[in-house]
Amino acid sequence: MREINLDNLDDIARGAGILGTGGGGDPYIGKLLAREAIRKHGPVRVVDIDEVAPDATVVPVSGMGAPTVLLERVPNGGEELAALRALEKHIGRAATHIAPIEVGGVNSMLPIACAAEAGLPIVDGDAMGRAFPEAQMVLPGLIGVTNSPMALADDKGNTIIVEAVDNHAAERIARAVCVELGCQISAADTVLRGDQLADGLVPATLTLAERLGAAVREARAAHSDPVAAARAMLAGVHLLTGKVVDVSRRTEGGFARGRARIEGIADEAGQVLELDFQNEHLLATRDGVTVATTPDLICVLDSESGDPVTTEGLRYGLRVSVLAARCDPRWTSPGGLALAGPRYFGYDVDYLPFGS
Repeated sequence: MREINLDNLDDIARGAGILGTGGGGDPYIGKLLAREAIRKHGPVRVVDIDEVAPDATVVPVSGMGAPTVLLERVPNGGEELAALRALEKHIGRAATHIAPIEVGGVNSMLPIACAAEAGLPIVDGDAMGRAFPEAQMVLPGLIGVTNSPMALADDKGNTIIVEAVDNHAAERIARAVCVELGCQISAADTVLRGDQLADGLVPATLTLAERLGAAVREARAAHSDPVAAARAMLAGVHLLTGKVVDVSRRTEGGFARGRARIEGIADEAGQVLELDFQNEHLLATRDGVTVATTPDLICVLDSESGDPVTTEGLRYGLRVSVLAARCDPRWTSPGGLALAGPRYFGYDVDYLPFGS
């Protein structure tokens, strides 16, 4: 039996932070919450997608809001469980499994904490294979699964049920609630049956996060290059190693939006990489030429430690390495690009196929 315990939590958090493409919230805060939940309630059992019964009720849980706010307004713990209980009451049945809505940052850790608190297994897979900023940007939407009813909970004990006409409307309503409640809430939504998981989730992403985090840790221990270890694990490409020289960032509409400028060092001196983000990194431009776009992963790592650097953690003087990695192929379908391609976010560029 596989489980998540205090021994492997650090590796999962580190790997999920890298997979989160700069977003998903600070994994350190989520790791503390998950660690405390595991200490109180015991390890969390992990099940593969094909181990889940066809009629199972699988509920993804997550945090919603601007990651910048999470740094100052740390959750109390238990908000995801409150959202889960409100959703169960509304739909009239209990969840049998928890799943991450995204494998990224704090949103890989909060489902682990919720699973421990609820005494439920967690599915080894998520609905994105990375992190995205908006609630409708999930693979279940491509197979007709709705993200409402959606249960929202805040740190004061308030819960709200959203019943929307479509997934985009649910995002708009939930985002307005999120802003009103301080730009940081918790959600339980996008309920899946067990027989929908193969088409609706990216498989084995918690396992990938653990292996990725372990690869970075082991490279550091061996005094080798942790960034190279991460790149090899992801079959990724190197975009630039350099120093952060400018970050323009604002919290707006429940998101952290902005741009970072990185100037190359050593052999890459003279090159400039610019990253545009909305919670997550969405567009990478090197010397004026687009080199990577959403929905592929654009990951920023500390050049020395290999640890992930979130968009809210970017600051002047940091030495970072930027990688790109291939997204789940379903995201590059017409429907996937309509949901999360660069033009959806307002960039006047088409999706750049990975490795072009």
